[in-house]
Amino acid sequence: MRKTPVTVLAAAVMVATLGLTGCGSKRHCEHDATDTRVANSYCEKNTPGYEWESGSKSKKKKKRR
Repeated sequence: MRKTPVTVLAAAVMVATLGLTGCGSKRHCEHDATDTRVANSYCEKNTPGYEWESGSKSKKKKKRR
């Protein structure tokens, strides 16, 4: 009887972890020099000059004084 709650808890933690990682994995491929979105195939092939970027839109340039 004692193993059932532990098994249920472990399953719930695994499902929650998989759900969180699935939602936060929005990424796209960009050209480094221009920060222009390109086809994901460039990053998948590890083409020099291209890198994966997260889907976050919080890129803000710092103001110079």
